[in-house]
Amino acid sequence: MPDPKHAPSYYAATANEIAAMPPLMGDQKADVCIIGAGYTGLSAALHLAERGYDVVVLEAEKVGWGASGRNGGQLGTGQRKDQQDLEAALGKEWAARMWELARDSVETVKDIIARYGIECDLKPGVLHAGWKASDVAWLRDEVSHMRDTYGYDAMRYIERDEMREMVRTDRYHGGVLDMNGAHLHPLNYAQGMAQAAMLRGARIHEASRVTSISQTDPATIKTATGSITANHVVLATNGYLGSLEPRMAGRIMPINNFIIATEPLGEDGARALIRDDVAIQDTKFVIDYYRMSADHRLLFGGGENYSATFPRDIAAFVSKPMLRVFPQLKGVKIDYAWGGTLAITLKRMPHFGRLAPNIIFAHGYSGQGINIATLGGKLVAQAIAGQAERFDWMADLKTPVFPGGTLLRYPGLVAGMLFYALKDRLP
Repeated sequence: MPDPKHAPSYYAATANEIAAMPPLMGDQKADVCIIGAGYTGLSAALHLAERGYDVVVLEAEKVGWGASGRNGGQLGTGQRKDQQDLEAALGKEWAARMWELARDSVETVKDIIARYGIECDLKPGVLHAGWKASDVAWLRDEVSHMRDTYGYDAMRYIERDEMREMVRTDRYHGGVLDMNGAHLHPLNYAQGMAQAAMLRGARIHEASRVTSISQTDPATIKTATGSITANHVVLATNGYLGSLEPRMAGRIMPINNFIIATEPLGEDGARALIRDDVAIQDTKFVIDYYRMSADHRLLFGGGENYSATFPRDIAAFVSKPMLRVFPQLKGVKIDYAWGGTLAITLKRMPHFGRLAPNIIFAHGYSGQGINIATLGGKLVAQAIAGQAERFDWMADLKTPVFPGGTLLRYPGLVAGMLFYALKDRLP
């Protein structure tokens, strides 16, 4: 039988011990079959199992093998789009619903971690750093708008001088600190959620790649070694959908993002770079995002590509943006370098919906996956249980097909991304 391995990342090297889950063997039945053991699938499994549903999760590789186990580990408090942008696009009432869901997403992650005692190095604080001088005005406005319109007072604006004290670089012109945001070890969070779901009775099968889904009710979901007959099917594959379901594929774009982990810097060295141990993400289109690990390594994410392959030397690829921010790290050893694939949508908001009354999906988190994907699984569970109102708030968002569909979307995306990447470099 196949023995899938995690990418050779810092997260895989420091993952909590968890027993392997056997591949699906033979023909079985379930109330719900979930395809994909990332945050969406695991959250759906947990929330459904808590409601008493008989749930099976089929994972092609290992729990958390995809972006759920390789990402930057940051929990932002909003949707992927800024709240004022959502108000302009959706109107204030609908945008307020998106804010309600975003707040719930962070609280859901924190609640799961607390209720099931998941050890994943959860720490408070995300700092949004202004890359350009022109960012200052809208960052200030964001703090005021969120306080005055939504009563949200966990944010505060950080002046440039204080930014230099908090993050030892001259790159930033100001920032917004949100102490309701957080950061964590993403693979340990995924594995902990899997264990919680199994504790509630869910069955999870690794090394069980789905080969077909029948368009029947109930549906039959087949792998190379077995099948599941289920009343409901949940597609939770995100950037790893591949050719499994063409009706969804044209509305998402798989892209690759990359992270490095330095050698341990020691507590003093870590605090000399990031004083308060918060996570940082900047305002560039192709963002830098970074934080300190529990053992005082800098985990730095930066750069992306849009091909089927990763750069030959990921460490060199990501070291360039790291050294632009922290030139004092020149010569520091890079112990780990890895990449992962996420799914973006044209409008950078998730794509939720139904392919049939018994087939439901949620994906396209566009880099806001930890909390919004966890929420996605929760909303999927509510919809299957007959409480679909909040799922439909997300499903009603218009998610256009990428121009050219799956065949020609890459050339257009690359041209657009290169344009915005160039803008990042301009004053």
